[in-house]
Amino acid sequence: MVRLTLELITKNSNLKLRKEETIAHCLKKITHINFSHKSIDSIDDLSPCKSLTVLYLYDNHISDITNLNYATNLTHLYLQNNCISCIDNLRSLKKLEKLYLGGNCIAVIEGLEGLEELRELHVESQKLPLGEKLLFDPRTLHSLADLEFLLNKLMKLSKMDLSGNPVCLKPKYRDRLILGSKSLEFLDGKEIKNMERQFLMNWKACKDAKKVSKKRSSSKSEDAYNTYLSNFEAVPQIVPVYYPQVGKPKLVFFSDVQRYLANGNASSEHSQEDNTKIIEDVRNLSLKESERLLTKTDDTNLTVFKTQN
Repeated sequence: MVRLTLELITKNSNLKLRKEETIAHCLKKITHINFSHKSIDSIDDLSPCKSLTVLYLYDNHISDITNLNYATNLTHLYLQNNCISCIDNLRSLKKLEKLYLGGNCIAVIEGLEGLEELRELHVESQKLPLGEKLLFDPRTLHSLADLEFLLNKLMKLSKMDLSGNPVCLKPKYRDRLILGSKSLEFLDGKEIKNMERQFLMNWKACKDAKKVSKKRSSSKSEDAYNTYLSNFEAVPQIVPVYYPQVGKPKLVFFSDVQRYLANGNASSEHSQEDNTKIIEDVRNLSLKESERLLTKTDDTNLTVFKTQN
């Protein structure tokens, strides 16, 4: 196993020192470092490489992303086909445009919310245990289904490759991502054409319009129901009450008003004055009916009370 150090970089970079120029000064000017296929397993402190913009470390044995927080000018980072299980120490790379992490052991996509310049993200073909799926940390992507949240943050992202991961099997996976990003031009190696994006935008607009219409219709139905309840509660009710005494009490239930309103006879087609008169007439009918029944009955166990809300 090999550790990437300043000494190793100096040795393999064929640095040509000018007169009175130090190694530290040369390292400061290096913009590209390529140590792919070198059995690198860890990264040492490379902070003297202040101008580093492109770092090739693919096809190695790196398990942890370390000592890259210094590389604030880094624009391209190639870490595919390593042994990385956690995305870490990248938040300070504010200028990073392309990030290659495919072919690792990453189970959770995280720590990308601060990379506003990111244009390409490659996390394809992660080597995960059987049954385990690629997930997205809520702080970065809000939830597994909300890749759109990430795309809204990465407004310059033009290419993203998630092929080979279970998330690609989600319903309407491609459609959601295209709608979630105006800048995305290629998804999983396939070009996003203007016609495809426009079709999806029209489809979403139509779907949203139907939801609004349905919500309004539901609101009107609820208002009508509340009006019915208000009218019903305004009507005096006849409530039978009895006290247990000798013999079998008789109960009389007066429900004419309920049936009248429930059948919609006091409809909104009538004026408020007509409705008031109709309700009053029904109430009088119920009172007369109750008096008639009380006159006919010889059972003294029945007592009827009139209550008004």
